Amino acid sequence: MFKRILYFIIQCVWGLPQTFAGFVLFLVNITKKHYLYHGSIVTEWPSPSSVSLGLFVFVTNRPIYAKRMEKRLGSKEASRALLVHEYGHTVQSLALGPLYLPLIGIPSLVWATSPKQRAKRDRGLPYSAFWTERSANRLGEKVTKEPSLQDVVL
Repeated sequence: MFKRILYFIIQCVWGLPQTFAGFVLFLVNITKKHYLYHGSIVTEWPSPSSVSLGLFVFVTNRPIYAKRMEKRLGSKEASRALLVHEYGHTVQSLALGPLYLPLIGIPSLVWATSPKQRAKRDRGLPYSAFWTERSANRLGEKVTKEPSLQDVVL
């Protein structure tokens, strides 16, 4: 319990920029399904992608590449692996604080939305080929003791 309270305090103080942005997004999605996961507040939302902003994790309830992931991991396992990955980003936020958005958030967003992303997928390049995503996978797995996206091609 102490660890979760400390996690909350650090995310709200050290990770203020991204936690504030996450809180605003949380309020916009207040009617969606929410639950706690290792101290973070998870929202299942209808966006085709997922994002972590400090204390808040937003996971898609309709991933674009669900079929590809589910074929490899199974439906339940794919959703859980995605959650572990996004939780890894919250660990990055804990470590980097106000540097999270410029060092992780923005590069990660560019990687995910790049027009070349489709070409990368078509060549079989896993999402974790980019260092921010590989780091999120490793950190999420280390903290939760659960498997993440690993080398899944999204």
